[in-house]
Amino acid sequence: MPPSAEPRTASASGGVQSLERAFDLLERMADAGGEVGLSELSTSSGLPLPTIHRLMRTLVACGYVRQQPNRRYALGPRLIRLGESSSRLLGTWARPHLARLVDETGETANMALLDGDEVVYVAQVPSRHSMRMFTEVGRRVLPHSTGVGKALLAQAPDDEVRALLLRTGMPAATEKTITSPEDFLTELARVRESGFAMDDNEQEIGVRCLAVPVPDSPTSAAISISGPAGRVTEAATERIVPLLREVAAELSETLAG
Repeated sequence: MPPSAEPRTASASGGVQSLERAFDLLERMADAGGEVGLSELSTSSGLPLPTIHRLMRTLVACGYVRQQPNRRYALGPRLIRLGESSSRLLGTWARPHLARLVDETGETANMALLDGDEVVYVAQVPSRHSMRMFTEVGRRVLPHSTGVGKALLAQAPDDEVRALLLRTGMPAATEKTITSPEDFLTELARVRESGFAMDDNEQEIGVRCLAVPVPDSPTSAAISISGPAGRVTEAATERIVPLLREVAAELSETLAG
């Protein structure tokens, strides 16, 4: 068989090995902050430099990676379109799960992602109560004053959280907002221990939010319910948090396909 007619190399999973390697490199670039050198990729992936160079040349030609003037490689702009479409689909997949939360708690349910240093809301199903919370899908907020933000940042090391807070600052949305990095890290330790986060009048007076992370999500995600503090009481919290965890696990399975 001539070389041009050789079959593509198949991986142990039955997929095309070169594709699996290319996507693995893209994820490693994202984990490294979006820009890396070939030697760094070779060290982290274990692939030989010629293989990485060939894969990166293909990704550059397709627009998914670009080569910087310093010869390092950066994630390319064509990935933005894919990411935006994927985020919209995340909301679509999440809505049935959020609807279950609304049915069983009576409160507004949300899904949010950590995008850079901000929290962005990607899906919501509103409560049917006349007095209810409403957050516009697409809204961006700083994470330190929100339940979803706490649930998301509790997954990160303390030094990364400190660096983020240094970049964003900690403006007070209300008199209850945590504005000290050390106090916020203490709050994140409580979130890790209890398995859920609470925004207790910290984003808006009179409103409480309960949130949990979505385990094994392809991107850092959290779901929450929010409602008037008079309804989201301590007794309601004990009932709602196990349901949030259950729905987060079911959503995780949906996202895993």
